[in-house]
Amino acid sequence: MEHTARLQQVLGYQFRDSDLLDLALTHCSVGGQNNERLEFLGDSIVNHIIAEALFLRFPASREGEMSRMRASLVKGDTLAEVALELELGDHLRLGSGERKSGGHRRASILADAFEAVVGAILLDSDVEQCRQCVLGWFDTRLQQLTTGTVEKDAKTQLQEYLQGRSHPLPVYELLSVQGEDHTQQFQVACRLRDPKLVVEGSGPSRRKAEQDAATLALERLSNHDL
Repeated sequence: MEHTARLQQVLGYQFRDSDLLDLALTHCSVGGQNNERLEFLGDSIVNHIIAEALFLRFPASREGEMSRMRASLVKGDTLAEVALELELGDHLRLGSGERKSGGHRRASILADAFEAVVGAILLDSDVEQCRQCVLGWFDTRLQQLTTGTVEKDAKTQLQEYLQGRSHPLPVYELLSVQGEDHTQQFQVACRLRDPKLVVEGSGPSRRKAEQDAATLALERLSNHDL
């Protein structure tokens, strides 16, 4: 309990069952019991709390705009930023390999740990207490959001560009996956039939590789470099 006392102060929540917090901070590289199940639970509750907050805060916003705002708040990079602000990285339990490679600073590990901590708080208390914690951690980001400030992602922009010209939608094809599980690099092709164009994008996940490819396709289209 003492080794997480500082963390609980930063979180603004005191655990009744400190074993839940310990489990939430235990990465799968340690072996045995880890935070993956809590991460699954936390992912669902974070999405619910943020969606509810946006629904209440922006009564005039349409579904698409609220979806983009939610995506900007619950994406891995944002969750990792919040995890850093909460100093989760200083308390993670990692296997030796992850520890040596700087896993306590890796965005994906931090984001997963954040979701696991949320899941742990839910199990240790209730939905209302969990909601108060999450909204407190996201308060500044929620305050800064205004309608129209969140841009559509590249895949959405490309789709709308093509639909607006009655062209077929793009097709994304996974070309390769390289590297170890925690350092994978995905290569994806984005194929357009009209205008005829093929570009390739890369990223640490298939989703990010597709976004990268869509960004490149938009740049080519805007520059008429076909």
